[in-house]
Amino acid sequence: MSSKEDNEGKSSSHHTGLYISIPRTCLPIVYHPDYNITFMGLEKLHPFDAGKWGKVIGFLKEEQFITDGNIVEALEATEEDLLVVHTKRYLNRLKWSVVVATITEIPPLLFLPNFLVQRKVLKPLRTQTGGTIMAGKLAVDRGWAINVGGGFHHCSSDRGGGFCAYADLTLAIKFLFERVEGISRATIIDLDAHQGNGHERDFLDDRRVFIMDMYNRYIYPGDGYAKRAIKRKVELDWGTEDSEYLQKVELHSEGALNEVRPDIIVYNAGTDILDGDPLGGLSISPHGIVKRDEIVFRAAMRRGIPILMVTSGGYQKKTARIIADSILNLHQQGLIGAEALEGEGIIIASDQHDVQLYFCRIKIHRCLRHSDDS
Repeated sequence: MSSKEDNEGKSSSHHTGLYISIPRTCLPIVYHPDYNITFMGLEKLHPFDAGKWGKVIGFLKEEQFITDGNIVEALEATEEDLLVVHTKRYLNRLKWSVVVATITEIPPLLFLPNFLVQRKVLKPLRTQTGGTIMAGKLAVDRGWAINVGGGFHHCSSDRGGGFCAYADLTLAIKFLFERVEGISRATIIDLDAHQGNGHERDFLDDRRVFIMDMYNRYIYPGDGYAKRAIKRKVELDWGTEDSEYLQKVELHSEGALNEVRPDIIVYNAGTDILDGDPLGGLSISPHGIVKRDEIVFRAAMRRGIPILMVTSGGYQKKTARIIADSILNLHQQGLIGAEALEGEGIIIASDQHDVQLYFCRIKIHRCLRHSDDS
């Protein structure tokens, strides 16, 4: 696909508030208290910890890695933003409480007035979706970004499921394709325990998007049609443990990035691979999850490719602590943290040389891509 074809639509994009200017003093970590779903205890009827995002932020504050003043506050995606991917028909269907109850797998929602469902359930999900779109632009600008929420990989343009009402991964990529010069190829590395059938359906015939998906082959959603979009498919057995898992993560993430050189990596970092997760069926330790994220970020850093991470699934109370520990480890390893405060003369990474090398590689990578497209 030519550069001209890739960039079609950039000039005709709708006005959005999500691509705002972010101060250089902010880390590219995106969050808003509205991410957390609390409504008369109904959120407890689903195994998902609907307050885990706030807990992650709390742990990162306790460790003095972030403050309220140096993280990016997410904005809610508007209907115009959502229509970049979603059909009007699908968004109208979300105005029926029974539809939202089915998508979120919380049956009592069907008895509630839709205005309450919109405010207490869908607004948090729209805010997380806005956060993923914002983090996509930040990743390009800063080399990396983390949305502490998002990762709704079971939702496609015209249908939701598995607690996923909005296709935030598809939206983030399409926003970048439409609005950011030089971004015309993306690689999705989906390491949630479940198959990411939503973004797979959306990008089924789109050669600009390379999808690697590594998941438990025996669990939801088992979407054979969507699997046709996966360029690197890694199907795991029940109870897969650290050693085998981490070998496959390294082998296939390296292989995916060697096969196609993307302009952005979208990393769906679900923690439902954790041993004991009621829905994941795998047996990965907390240390294994931390190491997994390090492997993916290190592969991106080595090649100078910007990376966007979202947190996706995870159905145990302890997953918030693990996500926080993983982010702290990425910082300790010098894989994140330095560039955001560079403009203020502050370096907070463990190895300044590595960080400078990383951003040199990003610049070289962009020049090479521009040369290829020319």
